[in-house]
Amino acid sequence: MITFEELGLEERLVKAISELGYVNPTMIQEKAIPVLLSGTKDLIGLAQTGTGKTAAFGLPLLQVIDEKDKHPQALVVCPTRELCMQIVNEIELFKKYKTGIHVVAVYGGASIGQQIRDLKRGVQIVVATPGRLIDLIERKAINLEQIKYVVLDEADEMLNMGFQDDIEFILQNTPKRESTWLFSATMPAEIRRVSKKYMKEPIEITVGKANTANKNIDHQYYVAAAHQRYEVLKRLIDFNPGIYGIIFTRTKIDAQNISEKLTREGYDIDALHGDLTQQQRDKVMGQFRDKSLQLLIATDVAARGIDVVGITHVINYELPDDMEVYTHRSGRTGRAGNLGICMSIVHSREVGRLKQIERMVQSQFHKLEIPSGKDVCRKQFFGFMEKLLQQDISHGDYETYLPMLAEKFADVTKEEVLQRVAATEFDRFLKYYENAGDLNIREVSRDRRERFDPRDSSRGGERTMDRGRERTYRDGPERSFNRDGGGGNYTRLFINMGTKDGFYKASFLQFVLDMSDLRKEVLGKIDMKEMNSWVEVESGAANQMIKALDGKNFKGRRIRMNDANSR
Repeated sequence: MITFEELGLEERLVKAISELGYVNPTMIQEKAIPVLLSGTKDLIGLAQTGTGKTAAFGLPLLQVIDEKDKHPQALVVCPTRELCMQIVNEIELFKKYKTGIHVVAVYGGASIGQQIRDLKRGVQIVVATPGRLIDLIERKAINLEQIKYVVLDEADEMLNMGFQDDIEFILQNTPKRESTWLFSATMPAEIRRVSKKYMKEPIEITVGKANTANKNIDHQYYVAAAHQRYEVLKRLIDFNPGIYGIIFTRTKIDAQNISEKLTREGYDIDALHGDLTQQQRDKVMGQFRDKSLQLLIATDVAARGIDVVGITHVINYELPDDMEVYTHRSGRTGRAGNLGICMSIVHSREVGRLKQIERMVQSQFHKLEIPSGKDVCRKQFFGFMEKLLQQDISHGDYETYLPMLAEKFADVTKEEVLQRVAATEFDRFLKYYENAGDLNIREVSRDRRERFDPRDSSRGGERTMDRGRERTYRDGPERSFNRDGGGGNYTRLFINMGTKDGFYKASFLQFVLDMSDLRKEVLGKIDMKEMNSWVEVESGAANQMIKALDGKNFKGRRIRMNDANSR
């Protein structure tokens, strides 16, 4: 295998990284470093997070920078404060024997005055988030006229966060740059446009395939009813007693609510979302890094730029709206050659989208059964026994207490002692999961799907069978089963609201979801008329919707909602 010295790095850099335990370069480092050492070539590097991109651009920067000139020569732009600090920390380690080079991080949420003072002391490399950098440019606190090298790290994430105008503004304000180095995990069209506009014949390096996921990650998914997502989440956490991971939600409200619920139930978890102050965010991240927290629940925006070593699991509480975001989520685990697991909780109607993601990342996804209550208890029990056997008893003066313990347990057998230890540790689990139901959606045979004619025996008519076809009746009341092969039972609800109340289908859908605090996945067909509407909703969520809407007021009129079959 090739060495760092063979890539053309100078002796001081090789010595520093050797002391850090770097022996052979990763693939992105091997391909990018020789190109970047020239200092004059534009480069696009496509590689997943956790593949060593910081060293791929950081080491060449330290070599091409002129140590004698005490003004900014290189600018590294990245999406978040966490990534900004991480890059600076790594470059500081790489430059151990190049003491004449100074690096400063500038980012929002910290004293801009202190950052301006740091810049004035004389630095060659500035690592910045877009917003704070533009603030400094407008205050004339930083001069980019002499910047030779611009690095855009995690460029796709910056564009996803809405920083395209900021990036273009920064590139326009570095007119004398000799080269631009762009690193990204994916290659959306926006990046292609920016590269064409601001880069000259860039050399493109791809490690693996663009948009593909890390091959060290096992992609798993569990099909569940939408209203049972939280129970499924708890069961997956409990089934993996050694889990150290990140749970992703679409919204900050979900992140906060789930975090509060799990905390009340005794889990070591906290939320990371946009409403936190920088001080609160730093506290949460500090607790997660030192493993005081076992789990972090986060939105995609809040989690961008997080790089934490040793994450075992990523859980998608819901699939992301943008398929490419899946690559970023899953990339938080399986780093530095370690194996990782990415689990997704999906509704039956989302399986098609999951297959699209599977094709995009070019990794096989495995459908697994949601563990039963007994499975969870068994896994927890064996996990505890393994932990007990591996417990270090070499520290502490335990032998002093052995005679007392022997006397106390003189009439108790070894088996009884083990039973009592297990009962102490697992009493809560055993009680909770004693009568736990099956959360898996079971496909019902089409031959057994019953449909009810409005003339059935309960209303003086006759019962009929329908081989899975959807029938619409004039009077509306109907209970449907396994519509569209989704595997879920639907109840048809009546509501005395319609288009005369100013609703279109989309606004009406949003109204009932907001009122009931349910998700759109629980809804089936919506049939709107002028005066009334009929809504199909998963049977398990029907009562929640009725309770939330029936009897409430809308524009001075009382809402009436009930099971359409009861009318």
